[in-house]
Amino acid sequence: MASLKNTYDYIVVGAGSAGCVLANRLSEDPENSVLLVEAGPADSSVFLKMPSAFAHAMNSWKYDWNYIGDPEPYLENRQLSCPRGRVLGGSSSINAMCFVRGHRLDFDCWAKATGFKYWAYNDCLPYFKKLETFSGGASEFRGGSGPVSVIAPQFSNILCDVFARASSEVGYPWNPDTNGVQQEGFGLMDQMIRDGTRESGSTAYLKPVRQRNNLTIMCGSSVTKVSMQNKCARGVELRINGSIRLIRAARETILCAGSINSPKLLMLSGIGPAQHLNQLGIEVIQNLSGVGRNLQDHRNVNVKYEQYIIHI
Repeated sequence: MASLKNTYDYIVVGAGSAGCVLANRLSEDPENSVLLVEAGPADSSVFLKMPSAFAHAMNSWKYDWNYIGDPEPYLENRQLSCPRGRVLGGSSSINAMCFVRGHRLDFDCWAKATGFKYWAYNDCLPYFKKLETFSGGASEFRGGSGPVSVIAPQFSNILCDVFARASSEVGYPWNPDTNGVQQEGFGLMDQMIRDGTRESGSTAYLKPVRQRNNLTIMCGSSVTKVSMQNKCARGVELRINGSIRLIRAARETILCAGSINSPKLLMLSGIGPAQHLNQLGIEVIQNLSGVGRNLQDHRNVNVKYEQYIIHI
């Protein structure tokens, strides 16, 4: 276990994709002391390294938060799982390694709707290119020297080729690079794989810098709340081996705990809808109605069909 100090310049909560990047970038300056906190274990298991074993990792109680949704009234009240990584690398250590940037129109619409002009696709594209080393080489839309290894997959099953031909026959375009100039159409998804093993936020951004003296990585420790003073974050309360310890941040406390646990921590810290916090007996520090709401996620649902043949 890492030796903890009482104060760090930066505390990063959650060692998922965002947390690993921030820990890397912030610790580039040797004058910055950085603490990276992860509730789960290290990503040392062979099942996390094997691309073909992703289903095992995704359904593991050791590496997954194992969140389950509420009963769905239009699915006969079935409850759907919501995998979220609980390990160094976060969900990038248990997912299917698909590398999907998203549609350029989504970025442009977000920029227009919010007024944050730098979220437009053309403003984000240089950073997309900067983060990847694409197996197909650098181009106008792809990067060739970034920390994340991205490969363009080849047909691995004869049915893939059959499906590709079928999509074209019914008038849909076949897209050889869904992260390139055009996102629409049918095509194979790029994957985050390096030399036959999984590439994650941890392997790409954390592994190369783990020996930095100014970077402390704490696994197996949960943040219970953000320590607040006069509506300013001053650090975190950390549960270590059953006891709570206050660790202070001299400069910033950064929540990178994911789309579920980050708002949860905010609410536990008194930041969120006042009515909901009052019902739970949590002192309201800042009434923010949007915290913990309006999550839009993409579900990956397997659909099975049963065929009945009736002989007349």
